Amino acid sequence: MALERWDPFREAVSLRDAMNALFQESFVRPSGPLAQGGAATLPLDLSENDNEFVVKASLPGVKPEDVQITVHGETLSIQGQSKFEEEKKDERWHIRERRAGSFQRSIVLPVPVDSDKAQAAFEHGVLTLTLPKSEQAKPRQIRIGGAKK
Repeated sequence: MALERWDPFREAVSLRDAMNALFQESFVRPSGPLAQGGAATLPLDLSENDNEFVVKASLPGVKPEDVQITVHGETLSIQGQSKFEEEKKDERWHIRERRAGSFQRSIVLPVPVDSDKAQAAFEHGVLTLTLPKSEQAKPRQIRIGGAKK
């Protein structure tokens, strides 16, 4: 008769397997940028040069009239609504992963912008905002004056 040793690691579940099982059995699914129900966050890119900020946000399938952009102080807010296509009675879906609903994003810019000179363009589903920095926020060179006698 051979003795069999107990190996605790043989019965242990990997952390990844345990986390996968937790999310699969959960009633609350993790939400991403295109979450359904409630307002989803809007992924965007923000760049800066000496004179302006440039914001780019991907909004595929969203009409420009369904997007609202506001600047209040140093806070930029983008919000809007995407809509499902109208369903047909004789149509059966096999996969429906594209989401519809409201989205929003607010970011605080490092310096104030001149909202009167801001520009917005919408091309191929990409919103591009050009936000000029206010004159007070632009860097200035200070010249050294001559010494007084």
